[in-house]
Amino acid sequence: MAQDTAQTPVAPPAPARALLPLILPALVVGVVASLLFVGVSAAAEQLQDVLWKNLPDALGVGRYSVLWMMVMLTATGVLVGLVVWKAPGHAGPDPATTGLDAPVLPPAVLPGLLLATALMLAGGPSLGPENPIIAVNVGVAFWLGSRLVPRMPGAVWPMLAEAATIGALFGTPVAAALLISEALAERRTKGALWDNVFAPLVAAAAGALTTDLVDHPTFDLDLPPIGRPGWGDLLAALVIASAAALLGLCAVYAFPYVHGAFARLGHPMLMLPAGGVVLGLLAALGGRLTLFKGLDEVGELAADPEGWSAGQFATMTVVKLAALLVAASCGFRGGRIFPAVFVGTALGLTAHALVPGVHPAVGVATAVLGVLLAITRHGWLSLFVAAVLVASPTIIALLCFASLPAWLLVTGRPQMQLRKDGTPVR
Repeated sequence: MAQDTAQTPVAPPAPARALLPLILPALVVGVVASLLFVGVSAAAEQLQDVLWKNLPDALGVGRYSVLWMMVMLTATGVLVGLVVWKAPGHAGPDPATTGLDAPVLPPAVLPGLLLATALMLAGGPSLGPENPIIAVNVGVAFWLGSRLVPRMPGAVWPMLAEAATIGALFGTPVAAALLISEALAERRTKGALWDNVFAPLVAAAAGALTTDLVDHPTFDLDLPPIGRPGWGDLLAALVIASAAALLGLCAVYAFPYVHGAFARLGHPMLMLPAGGVVLGLLAALGGRLTLFKGLDEVGELAADPEGWSAGQFATMTVVKLAALLVAASCGFRGGRIFPAVFVGTALGLTAHALVPGVHPAVGVATAVLGVLLAITRHGWLSLFVAAVLVASPTIIALLCFASLPAWLLVTGRPQMQLRKDGTPVR
């Protein structure tokens, strides 16, 4: 054993003097990324109130009537289509081809991407802010950082911005640290792990703390607490996570075909309004809770697990997944994590409604885990999000067991991200 240890090369730790200069830039990037995220979210919420409360009230139309949902989602498709058509750089690349690791976009593209994102968030399509906000923060950090601190390697700025934005999105640096560790393992980066994550973790912590101080986010759904888990809880976790992963894979496999159908329309002023019409029809079927990114709506579902029947929960699950698929395919700028959380929550509550012996917290956490594994293919992020929804140490062991069959189902399968030629990334 001693001989093996002596023969194993150990990478020397990065000296403190190499890490210290990164602290201030990481702090600045973290604060700026968080403020940009909070600002865009606040502006979108104000616009949402105008579009979905003030305007229909002034017109004497029901706020979430079928007519108003159809009008608003179609109009949102038209407005975002105009931005994508006319804005410099067409509001960034096709969102179906991007993930959390955003490319560095030219500065001229970023205002159009921000505007398209704010309109989408306010108008009701089922996408979250994560992908475009990360892309904007990466572009801003790279453009400013490379000019203000030219001696730093250019690759540092996107890494800091991604970590900072993820920390800001979830109000904790843990999610960013897990994603960075996963990315470093894939790239087989040399050096000590903590040397490599030092600066991104500073940025993520600064972003998370800024968001906490300014916006006070919370992901805990305040579901009934879990006692000591039993064999029934373990069985439920394994079955529900696997079923959720299979459901998520249905959307993943349909993604290139739905995207191809919209792409054949050939112009954003056809693709996005058509997507808005389809989303309006889905909203008419699923109801108002299937609109928007889904985070507030998840809280409403979890506040009353007995408030809907199994059929209603199942309908919302399918409709929200279809809305996510359509919105991501037709060109709306947005991410897939937050609506996927809604899909998992509704599916978990469906399981509880069908089998009352399934604890609602177990159903929700494991279903969210399975859906996120299928859609994001980020194991650590999926575990983290599922765990923070149910603030209980008990759930973590169940989630770890439940992730095993779910991961076996999704690994090696296509991802919900396409190449430029329309083929799925694997």
